[in-house]
Amino acid sequence: MSLENLKIRTRIGIGFGVVLLFLAAILILATLSFQRIDDANRQMAGPGRDATEAVAAVNVAITSSARHAIEMMAKPEKEHAAKLGREIEAETKSLQTALQTLDAVAGDTDRAAIAALREQAGKYLGSLASAAGQMAQGSSDEATRAVLAQTIPALAALQTQVRKLADLEEKRLEEVFTHLSQSAAGTRNLMLGLGLVALAAGVGLTLWLVAGIAKPLEEAIHIAETVSSGDLSQEFETSRGGEFGQLLSVLGDMEDRLTDLVGRIKVSSDSILVASEQIAAGNQDFSERTREQVDSLEKTAATMEELTANVKRNADSASRANELALSTSTLAAKGGSNVSQLVETMSSITASSRKIVDIIGVIDGIAFQTNILALNASVEAARAGEQGRGFAVVAGEVRNLAQRAAAAAREIKSLIGDSVEKVEQGSKRVDEAGQTMEQIVASARRVTAIMGEISAASQVQATDIEQINLTIAQMDKVAQQNTALVEQAASAASALQQQTGNLVEVVGSFKLDDDEQEGQPALLPSGALPALPR
Repeated sequence: MSLENLKIRTRIGIGFGVVLLFLAAILILATLSFQRIDDANRQMAGPGRDATEAVAAVNVAITSSARHAIEMMAKPEKEHAAKLGREIEAETKSLQTALQTLDAVAGDTDRAAIAALREQAGKYLGSLASAAGQMAQGSSDEATRAVLAQTIPALAALQTQVRKLADLEEKRLEEVFTHLSQSAAGTRNLMLGLGLVALAAGVGLTLWLVAGIAKPLEEAIHIAETVSSGDLSQEFETSRGGEFGQLLSVLGDMEDRLTDLVGRIKVSSDSILVASEQIAAGNQDFSERTREQVDSLEKTAATMEELTANVKRNADSASRANELALSTSTLAAKGGSNVSQLVETMSSITASSRKIVDIIGVIDGIAFQTNILALNASVEAARAGEQGRGFAVVAGEVRNLAQRAAAAAREIKSLIGDSVEKVEQGSKRVDEAGQTMEQIVASARRVTAIMGEISAASQVQATDIEQINLTIAQMDKVAQQNTALVEQAASAASALQQQTGNLVEVVGSFKLDDDEQEGQPALLPSGALPALPR
């Protein structure tokens, strides 16, 4: 058997088999390489990461305890020692826990470094605890000296050990990364070589397959192009064997069957066209009535918008009326308060007036006594002579009475000024009360006007609602007409369905794409479908 007579499945099987063989080899190599990479990643993500995190935890605990050592020197007071001692104890436990974790996850190569770290940590924690104890006993100076002489050097040595251990972990991770990079490079080169070989084999097999398939396909394409152009008068025969021979033979049989099918399909498609025209006419009428219904709905929508606006105006007016009523109440309360203040002011004026009356009485008494003394002074003056000393006494009394009269006069002046001021305040209060009452009256008038607007808006609403009722009646009438059109469309659809069933039965014997067929229309007999009423 020559290569040209091989079946298509055999040719494709050979070609893809070779390519798949190379792909399988590449896949196996990639799997092995990925396994090595995964092992390295597990080593880094497992013990290596745990050891690194443990070293970081030890470093954090040491840093925190170092902060407490600094606080011990900054705050050596005895009362601070108890709190600091508890914090140092907690940090000591944290450091010991971190060391235990590090000892559990570290490798054999790190044991010596961990032992040295643990020994140095013991020295550091011991000196820190000793200094804290001295501080708790009140020996702050000794505690400070202990921190400087022992704790700080021990801390420096401990941090040095931690850095050494961190350097060991970093070096170990670098070695793992180096090994991983070398393994990935080797796998990449090997896969690249196999890929190039597979590519060359695939190109050669593709050319071989194309050479054995292209010629028969060209013959099949010629038959298909002839049929697709509408020329069904040609006869197609072939002597080729294999799948391509069967394909060409089937294409010839297909052309014969298409010749018969096209004639039968044409008759059915003509009937479908007539039914479609009648359905289109009904749909056009339905569309016009639908537009009428849409117009009615638009009118209804416009009316509803006006109704909504009126309702909103009513609500706004009611809100304004409420606000004005509240304002009126507030103004009335303000007027009452002003009147009360006016009463108090008037009462104060009355009290001041009474006090003025009393003072005036005193002044009258003083004036009377002054007159008597002045009379006595005149008598003594008549007697003069050596008796002039009595006149001097009387003159002194007159002077005292004059001083009392002057003081009373000043007090009278002050009281009179106060009375005048309070009278002015009373006048202002009265004016404010009058203005407040005027505002109350104006607010009441505005409330009356707004209520009138509400009444008018209610009348407009009644008219709008009536218009809505008329519009709804028109919509109902149009809906009834639409119902009749739907029944007529259903009748036309029934006839169309019958013709379509015949067409489906004819086409069902041959499998075609839905977009391939377009027939020549022919008219149905008149009266096949009921006429649509207008």
